[in-house]
Amino acid sequence: MSTESALQPLLIELLTEELPPKVLKHLGQSFSSVFSEHLIREGICAADVVITPFAAPRRLAVHLSAARSKAPDRLRREKLLPVAIALDADGKPTAPLIKKLAGLDRRLDENLKLSDLERVHDGKQEVFFCQFQAPGVTLKDAAQAALEASLAKLPIPKVMNYQRPDGQQVQFVRPAHRLLALHGPTVLPISILGLQADRLTEGHRFHVTGPLVVNHADDYESRLSRDGRVIPGFAKRRELILSQVAQQAAADRPVIPDDLVDEVTSLVEWPVVLAAHFDASFLSVPQECLILTMQQNQKYFALTDAHGRLVNRFLLVSNIESKDPSVVTSGNERVLRARLSDAAFFFDQDRKKPLISRLEGLAQVVYHNKIGSQRDRVGRMAKLAQQWAGRLGADPVHAHRAALLAKCDLLTDMVGEFPELQGTMGSYYALHDQEAGDVARAIEGHYRPRFSGDALADTPTGLVVALADKLETLVGIWGIGLAPTGDKDPFALRRHALGVVRMLAEAGLACALDDLLRETADAFSEVPNVQPDLSTLHQFVLDRMRAWLKEKGYTPEEIEAVLAISPHQLSQVLPRLEALRRFMLRPEAQSLCAANKRIANLLKKSPAQHLHIDATRLEAGAETELVNALKTISPKAEEFLAKAQYAEALNSLAGLKTPVDAFFDSVMVMADDTALRQNRIALMHQLHVAMNQVADLSRLAL
Repeated sequence: MSTESALQPLLIELLTEELPPKVLKHLGQSFSSVFSEHLIREGICAADVVITPFAAPRRLAVHLSAARSKAPDRLRREKLLPVAIALDADGKPTAPLIKKLAGLDRRLDENLKLSDLERVHDGKQEVFFCQFQAPGVTLKDAAQAALEASLAKLPIPKVMNYQRPDGQQVQFVRPAHRLLALHGPTVLPISILGLQADRLTEGHRFHVTGPLVVNHADDYESRLSRDGRVIPGFAKRRELILSQVAQQAAADRPVIPDDLVDEVTSLVEWPVVLAAHFDASFLSVPQECLILTMQQNQKYFALTDAHGRLVNRFLLVSNIESKDPSVVTSGNERVLRARLSDAAFFFDQDRKKPLISRLEGLAQVVYHNKIGSQRDRVGRMAKLAQQWAGRLGADPVHAHRAALLAKCDLLTDMVGEFPELQGTMGSYYALHDQEAGDVARAIEGHYRPRFSGDALADTPTGLVVALADKLETLVGIWGIGLAPTGDKDPFALRRHALGVVRMLAEAGLACALDDLLRETADAFSEVPNVQPDLSTLHQFVLDRMRAWLKEKGYTPEEIEAVLAISPHQLSQVLPRLEALRRFMLRPEAQSLCAANKRIANLLKKSPAQHLHIDATRLEAGAETELVNALKTISPKAEEFLAKAQYAEALNSLAGLKTPVDAFFDSVMVMADDTALRQNRIALMHQLHVAMNQVADLSRLAL
């Protein structure tokens, strides 16, 4: 049989107990990708093979559209040993060389002579290489190795130890019960975890009894779906759930976070979405609490009306198709009633005690043992927020009060149950205590942005408290030597730095970053453990800004051109970048950038010794014309710059193109006459300053 005629679809399935739902999607992706990559690398499958991954609560599987029973023979070239080791003093092969060849299933005989080995100098020494035609690996051997590699590389959160019926001890994420392996209609004799492959699988735990026979690799998905009441494809189950959710929601709007959809998809084999209700009296509890209760504890989808208000209907995803769905819904309604009752109890209990009364209790909550308690922390936040409020258009009294209350809800029952609600519950409790609305909104807003793409706080007071919160964390944690390393960032300093960047840049908070860092460090003056290197921290924040700006589509050259001029006033970066982009579309732009780079190089070699231009030493013609153009254009550019009209400031520079070009065409800057040379260098300095007030144009020269 030829290799081509042996092409058949290949299916591998591992049947287990219920796999961890939070990682099932990743387990399925890893299993299929590692397995298929191994077979492609071995030549069993072509690079364009169609790979279909499957991941359901009790199974991981992969289907490959075409696999050979044996890979084609291929030419191999293997490095052996240095010649000095491979040959003895008489030039005869040593034992290490013979052993190395044996490992490649080669031996020195009439078919392979010592002279057939290739000698290559690798720059240090001569090395033997062996080139030979190696027989292709069989599908059985390749699939066995691929399966072992796939399981070894699974992103398993925790391994179980269990005993098979035959007494064999096995380690895997969950007990495995069956291994199915088919090459077309033929069972592939491989094994793993004490299981021998066959053509049997199992259907839904409750809908189907006994094993299912799969006659052909291509029959797997249809057989499970039709006769096993299992939809093995993760993506198909997910799409079905979303479709049913949309249908059952009707006029309401489902709250469907992606993580919840993935988790529910990982919990069911045969999804059936049902609608149920809860008592409308629970709607008096903040809807964030109710939604989180439904999502985290019960994996339900909450529903809101067209205005985003929670309604007393919810959707659940059942794993069975019941003859009487009301039995399923009524049972889930009873369970949810108990959960919502707990939330209502927490809410009622928390409101019996004013939020401000919990402030001193924060002294018992450790922030960090080298920095102090959460009470110490909010004290610093309150001081900074009050100090910065006037500069940022916020009420200093409200900013101080909001910062003091910002962490008080950490001691409430509701936040103790749902830490995700910190800030949100503080806002509700502040309103209940009749705190100012601005203060209440700032308590919730000071945590923003919580994640990439999250909205910023929507009030000046909220922005000020958020800035104080994030900078206090950055300076404090950095100051005790816990800066992020590699991919480790336990205190989320990268996220805090990005939050600072976005508040200063997006919200246009006109505060210099270095001033904010220095004033934050001053707030730690009574904490001797905190000794931050502010220049390094400043660069850390700028690095986050660089990454953020690249995501927004700006080039590294554009970013560096602006940051070179304005590394502290981050509020100016975005408008300067937009102005720079528009300016670079002008025909004069590249010529001016090139001239600017030339000027910068001149000034590096010969810095200006004085800044005054002596008019009596100017030559008539191009030099005088450039000075006159500079006298006319520079004040206009400075006037535009003072009004933050960056586009106009750059556009005014376009008038310098002709006199600058003429100057460099006819004037020698580095003249032999020292006084004349210094006068021209002074002119270059003034020109350089005038041209680089918005951005360093030399960085954009091609």
